This record gives sequence, C-alpha cells and structure tokens, in this order.
Amino acid sequence: MGTLWMLLIATGYASATATSPPTWTIVSCCAAIALGTMFGGWRIVKTMGQKITKLRPVGGFCAETGGALTLFLATGLGIPVSTTHTITGAIVGVGSTQRASAVRWGVAGNIVWAWIFTIPASAFVAAVSYWVSFQMFLADGAGRADPRPQAFTGRSCGLPRPGIQSSAES
Repeated sequence: MGTLWMLLIATGYASATATSPPTWTIVSCCAAIALGTMFGGWRIVKTMGQKITKLRPVGGFCAETGGALTLFLATGLGIPVSTTHTITGAIVGVGSTQRASAVRWGVAGNIVWAWIFTIPASAFVAAVSYWVSFQMFLADGAGRADPRPQAFTGRSCGLPRPGIQSSAES
C-alpha cells in the first residue's frame, strides 16, 4: 500500500500533504492481501507446519520464538533479513532436534531453490514490464524513444497530469 501511495504521489494523482492514501487504494490492497491469503495461505501453512517436518504445538512455539529472536537480533544489528527465511530456518531447526530424518530435506531444498530463482525471475518480469510500458507510453511508432518533452514531464497517453496545466490550456 505504501509503494502504491508513493507512486500516486509521484505521478500527481495524490497530494504529498495527504495524511492517508485514497480509500480505493486501501480497499484494493486489503482485497489483494485477503485473496492471496484465501487462495494460497493454507498451502503455505501446510507446507511450513506439516511438509517440512511435523510440528507439534511446543515445536511451533519454539520455532516462532527462535524466528522472532533472530529477527530482533538482526534488526538491532541493522542486518536486512526475510521473515520467511528466518521462520523456515527455525522450523528446520526444530525438526532436526528431534532427529535429522524428521526433516524432509527434499521439501526444504525445493524452498531454497525457489528463493534462489525468485531474484532472476523477478528481474525478468520487471524487464518485460518495463519494455511493455516503454512501448505503450514512451515510444513512437518505430520503437524509438519519443523526444518530445511531454513524454517525460507528463503522461504521453494523451491525458493531462492532475493539478498541472498544459501549455494548450493556458
């Protein structure tokens, strides 16, 4: 929500002095989070609590406590860490204290490979998104960058930026 709000401010669709984002932004972000949790949340919970290792309540408590302490320590030291990585490591740690074979290392390995592939996959999606948006909004028919100033000071799709008068309107 914060990223979307900053984008709205940067493009002139929201005021920089506003105390909260527009209502539609809040509602759409909450809906996206709710839908993501509804459709994918149980699968993540099941993988973390049953597929990596079979967690009992005391093991879950220990994993959560270990993950939280790791996050507090890393935050205090100024080290950026992922909450997902810390809790996954804590669950593997709890499972391996029972016995090494209690951890399904294949599932844990798949999670690690997913983390590794996330960075280049995200870079690829961002590059394709940039190329598509460049072709749609900033390129002329031949695929070259539009040298006209409005391509950089306003929206080149023909709509004026809110709160900014174009030279044709004055």
